[in-house]
Amino acid sequence: MRDRGSCRKRFCSIQPFLAMDIYSMRSANNFMLVVLLCAPLLQGQIKPQPSRPGDGTIALRDGWELESSCKVDKPGEVVSTPGFITTGWYRVSVPTTVVAALVKRGMYPDPDYGMNLRKLPGVTYPISSNFSNVPMQQDSPFMVPWWYRKQFILPEHFKGKTIWLDFNGINYRANIFLNGRQIANRDQVAGAWRTYEFNVTNAARVGGANVLAVEVFSPTEKDLAITFVDWNPAPPDKNMGLFRDVELRTSGPVAVRYPAVVSKLTTDHKAHLTVTALLKNATDQSAKGVVTGRFEDREFSQEIELGPREEKDVTFDPERVSQLNLESPRLWWPAQVGKPELYDLTIVFQIEGKDSDRANSRFGIREITSELNASGKRVFSINGKKLLVRGGGWASDMMLREDLRRLRDQLAYVEDMGLNTIRLEGQLEGKEFFDLADERGILVMAGWCCCDFWERWQNWTGPDHAIAEQSLRDQIHRLRAHPSLLVWLNGSDNPPPADVEQAYLKIEQELLWPNPVLSSATGKPTTVTGDSGVKMTGPYEYVAPAYWTEDSVIANHEQTCNPGGCGGGYGFNTETSPGPAVPPIESIRAMLPKEHWWPIDNWWNFHTGGQSFKDIHIFSDAINARYGTAKDLEDYTRKSQAQAYEGIRAMYEAYSRNKYTSSGVIQWMLNNAWPSLIWHLYDYYLRPGGGYFGAKAALQPLDPVYGYDDKTIYVVNSRYEQAPGLRVRTKVLNLDMSEKFSNESTVDVPEDGVTKVVTVPEISGLTPTYFVVLRILDAEGKIVGSNFYWLSTKPETIDWAHSNWFTTPTLTYADFTSLSQLPQVKLRVSARTERRDANDITNLVLENPTRNLAFFVRLKLDKGEGGEEILPVLWQDNYVSLLPGEKREITATYRAHDLGTASPHVEAKGWNAD
Repeated sequence: MRDRGSCRKRFCSIQPFLAMDIYSMRSANNFMLVVLLCAPLLQGQIKPQPSRPGDGTIALRDGWELESSCKVDKPGEVVSTPGFITTGWYRVSVPTTVVAALVKRGMYPDPDYGMNLRKLPGVTYPISSNFSNVPMQQDSPFMVPWWYRKQFILPEHFKGKTIWLDFNGINYRANIFLNGRQIANRDQVAGAWRTYEFNVTNAARVGGANVLAVEVFSPTEKDLAITFVDWNPAPPDKNMGLFRDVELRTSGPVAVRYPAVVSKLTTDHKAHLTVTALLKNATDQSAKGVVTGRFEDREFSQEIELGPREEKDVTFDPERVSQLNLESPRLWWPAQVGKPELYDLTIVFQIEGKDSDRANSRFGIREITSELNASGKRVFSINGKKLLVRGGGWASDMMLREDLRRLRDQLAYVEDMGLNTIRLEGQLEGKEFFDLADERGILVMAGWCCCDFWERWQNWTGPDHAIAEQSLRDQIHRLRAHPSLLVWLNGSDNPPPADVEQAYLKIEQELLWPNPVLSSATGKPTTVTGDSGVKMTGPYEYVAPAYWTEDSVIANHEQTCNPGGCGGGYGFNTETSPGPAVPPIESIRAMLPKEHWWPIDNWWNFHTGGQSFKDIHIFSDAINARYGTAKDLEDYTRKSQAQAYEGIRAMYEAYSRNKYTSSGVIQWMLNNAWPSLIWHLYDYYLRPGGGYFGAKAALQPLDPVYGYDDKTIYVVNSRYEQAPGLRVRTKVLNLDMSEKFSNESTVDVPEDGVTKVVTVPEISGLTPTYFVVLRILDAEGKIVGSNFYWLSTKPETIDWAHSNWFTTPTLTYADFTSLSQLPQVKLRVSARTERRDANDITNLVLENPTRNLAFFVRLKLDKGEGGEEILPVLWQDNYVSLLPGEKREITATYRAHDLGTASPHVEAKGWNAD
C-alpha cells in the first residue's frame, strides 16, 4: 500500500509547479473577483434531479466538482455537507477520469496530438513501457487521492422507498460519503471491474439538499486495474476516477436486479428457456412475496421468501414452467447470417399484491456451444450451426471517455466490414456497448486482460483473490443477459492456476453463465479444463500475404512459434495481425506537427506500440522492397494502404477458405485508443483505410478467393443458405491489360461452404506485376462477388526457421515496382446525393474511359471542394481498381448533419489516376 502521508507531503509541496501546470492561465485577482461574484450562485438553489423515464432512475451526470486532495483539508464527513465551500474546484460531468476531466477543461494540451502526452505532469515512465506495471512517481499529482463532489435534490416521489446508490465503475479505490456519513471505505471499494450498489435510504434526504463526496485513489502496479498492455501509452493518472455512470434508484423492500434468460434449443425447433434474476432484501426482516416474469403473451410466477438482508438468484425452470417451452421461436442470429431477434422481459416482485420493484431486460433466444474437432481445435456453433468467428480486438479510449455516437459509428463500421465478433481483452465496456451489439447482431468475446497484475497470480494476497472473484461475479451478472456474448475467457496470455480457475468456474456455474468458457486465449492446457482448443500464436508484425495459407496444420511450424503452431489459417487464432496500419495521409497530418510529417522519426514511433512494437521498420522495409522506396509522405501512405489491404484480406481469406479446419480469427486490433500507426482496421479519427476495405473484400457474403499457396480460385459462402448456379469468371492480365488466361465456370456452393473453381496454370510471358480479376455472377447475370489481386512473378519466400512469437521474416519479397510504370488515367466521376431519414447517400459513378488500368483508386468525400473530409462514412467499396472501359456505381452513406450546409464533393485519386 502506498504511503499516502509521504506522497501528500512530496506532491503538495510543489504548489508553484501545480499553479503553472494545473491552474495555468488563471489571474489571481480576476479569479478572486469571479469567486466573489459567483459564490451566491454556486451555493444557491439546486434543481431536483430528473429521473429516467419509465424506471425512475436518476443519473448523476452533470454538476459534479473535482479537486485534488492536496487542496482539501477537511475529511469526507465535512466535504459531503451542503455548507462546504468548493471555491476553485473544477466543474465536471461524470463519468470521467481525473485526467480526462482536466483535459476537457483545457488544463492540459491535447494528449492525443504529437508528443503532448509527455508534457502532462506525472508522465515520467519510460516511453514504450507498460505504465500499469510501473510505480507512479511520488511527485505525481495523481499519487494523492482526488475528490468528486455532487450536490443534488431527491424528488418527493422517493419518499417512503428504499434508495439505492449505484457506481458502475470506480478506478481504483474509494471512500464514499453522503450527507456527512461514510457509506463505504477504500477497503470495501476496491477493483476497477467491480460494480457497487449501496442502500443509502437512511443517509439520503428526500426533498432536501444532498451531497455525495467520493475520494478516489489511483491504482498501483499491484492492483487489479486497467491496462493497455503494449497497444498504446497510458495517461498519468492510470485512469483513476468515476469512469462509469453513477445512479440513484428506488425500490420497495425487495429490489430486482440482473434479469436474464438462458436458452436451450432442440433439433425439433423448440426452445426451452430458463429465466433468472437477482433479488435483494433491503430490510432487517424477512420478506415474502411473489416474483412474476412476463414476455410477449407469456406470464409465470412463484412465491419467494428472503431472509433479512438476503440476496439470492430466483430461477424459473422450463421443466416446471410450461410457458418457457416455445415452438419455433424467433431466433437471435449474427447479422451476417440472419436477424438478431430480441424479446422484452419484465420481472416484478410483489408483496401483498403491491409492486416492490421491477426490472426490464431484452433477450435473444439462441444457444452458443463449442467443441474440439478431430484436430483438437475449438469450433463454435450458434443455434446448431457451425460458426466461423471473424472479428477484431477492441480498445477503449485512452482516457476512458464515453461517446455514444462514436460507439454507434464504430459498431456500424464492424457491421459494414462483415465482421461478426469483437474481442474485449479486459476492456469491458458499458451497458450501451452490449445493448448495441445485441441490436446489431455482433458477437462479443469478453474476459480478463494480460500483462499486468491480473496475471501475476503468484503475487496475489487474500484481498486480491476476493477482488478478482467479486469482479467476475459483477461482470457475469451484468453480461449474462446479453445474447451477443459468445464466450468468456478466464485468462488471456496465460490460464489461471488451478485454484483461481476453479473459483472462477464455480462463480460462472452458480450465476448460470449461458455460454462457453475458455481458460485463456492461448493453447496452454490446464489441469482443470484441459486443452483450450484455441491459439494465440501471432503474428503481430508484418508478414507476407502468403504466410496465412503456407502455414497449415501439416506444415508443422509449432516449434518455431507458440503452442498451437504459427498464425496461419487453421484452428482458432484469438489475436493476430499482418502488422502496422499506417493511416491515410490526412490522419498523419492530424496527429503530428508538420515538421514531423516526413521522414519517419521518433514522433512517429511514439504513436506505435510498446515493448517489441516500438517502431514500424519491418513494415516500412517491406514497403520499400515490394513497392519501391517511398519518396515522401504521400507516396508512403499510399503504398501503406495497398500493403495493408493485401495483408488483411489474405489473413481473413485464409481462415475463410479453410473452414472448419479453421474456426476463427481475431484481427489485432479493430480500433485504437488514440491516434496510432499500428493494429487497426479504421483509425482513431474513424477514417477507413486500406485494411478496412481489404477486410470488407474478404468478408463479402460470396467471396471469390485466390489461393496464394496453390493458385486455385475458390468461392466462400458465408451465409446459411445454398448458392447454386454461380458463374465464376477468372482473368489473368498483364500490366498492359493484355489477357493471359481466362476461365468461366458454373458452380454450386453449399451453405456456409467452400467450393474449388479452377486452378490458374503456369503462364509464360507474364509481366513482373500482373493481376487476377475475379467476378461471381448469379443466374440473372448480376455481380454478387468480386476481387482484384496484384501479384508478382518474383516469388515471395518466408523464413519459417526464424519465426518468433510476433513475426516471421520474409526472405525474398514480391516486386511491385512496375506499378509505377502504369500510364496516367483520367477518370470520369459523377455524383448525386439523396436524403434518407437522417442520412445522406451520395451515389457515385466512376468510369475509366481509357485502355489502361486505373489502379487502387481512393474515393474521398469532402464538405465542399477543398473542405474537410466527411467522417464517419460507409463506403460501399473503396480503394478500387478499374479495368479499361469499366464503370462502377458506388454509394457513400453518412449523417446529413455532418455535411452541414455544404455540398458533397468527391475526390477520386489512384496510383495512376485522378
